[in-house]
Formats: sequence, C-alpha cells, structure tokens
Amino acid sequence: MSSFPIVSITRRETFSSCHRLHSPFLGDEENKKLYGKCNNPNGHGHNYVVLVTVKGPVDPHTGMVMNVHDLKQYMQIAIMDPLDHKNLDHDVPYFKTAVSTTENLAIFIWDQLQKVMEKPQLLHEVKILETEKNHVVYRGGSTYPRKKLDNSSLHPNNQHNVSSDSD
Repeated sequence: MSSFPIVSITRRETFSSCHRLHSPFLGDEENKKLYGKCNNPNGHGHNYVVLVTVKGPVDPHTGMVMNVHDLKQYMQIAIMDPLDHKNLDHDVPYFKTAVSTTENLAIFIWDQLQKVMEKPQLLHEVKILETEKNHVVYRGGSTYPRKKLDNSSLHPNNQHNVSSDSD
C-alpha cells in the first residue's frame, strides 16, 4: 500500500452581515454589561473574511486534494448565499436560537459546509476574521463537558468584560 502526500488548500471569501449580540438567556442589563456597544438594539455590521481549509491526500490521477472550483461552489452555497448582506439574527434561522457571535458563526459555516461537500471529511478548518484584530478558528468535532461555571472566576476583574466585536 502506498501513501499519498497530505496537502491543505485554503480559499478566502468576504461577506457583509449585520447582527446584535444579545442572549435570550440574560436580562437586558446583563446583555448591555456583557456585550457593550455590540448590544445596540439597532445592531452593527462587519465585513467578514472567511478562510476555509480542506486537507487530504493528493490524488495521483488529478494532482489535487479537491478541485478549487468545487470548493468555491460549496462556499457559495454554504456561506455567501445564506449570509452575505443579511441580518444574521433575522434572516438566518440558526441564529434564532444561538447568539450571533463569531464563534457560533464559525460553527454554523462548518455545519453548512459539511452538508454540501461531496467529501466532508476533507474539511479541516473554518477561520473567520471578524476585524483586523479578532479572528476565530473552528476545526469541528471537539466539545468540552458542560458544567455550571462560576462567572466570578471567568474575569479576575469583572469590570473588563470584552466581547470579540468590540474593536
């Protein structure tokens, strides 16, 4: 049995969306304190950059891990069509029950790509650049056991709650 070299391919797309960081599990004051200006009732927008990486063996017959044209089509269906120029909270059903953080956006994109890809096992990473300073990476699969957290231990100085949208 021969082995094939493993190679990663990354494609970049940009899309514009607006949202409001607001958890239905928290009261209005808690939301304001936690999300700050990103809790504005009118919302705010981003020009997101998303990088999707596939990883796998190079096919000896085609010389490719995946045809980049196919990756482009998958990203169009899973990312651009449902998200570009949309209000995440109002136009995307997933965010009716999930706070529209960039972390949850990365999970949504991963799940959507998994549904449309012919070989979803090749999906390696979804990276979103929300701003020049804030990036989120999701590689699927892993979860942490859920347990009740003591919020006082999360921030040594509770006066400095910062959301990923703040810059």
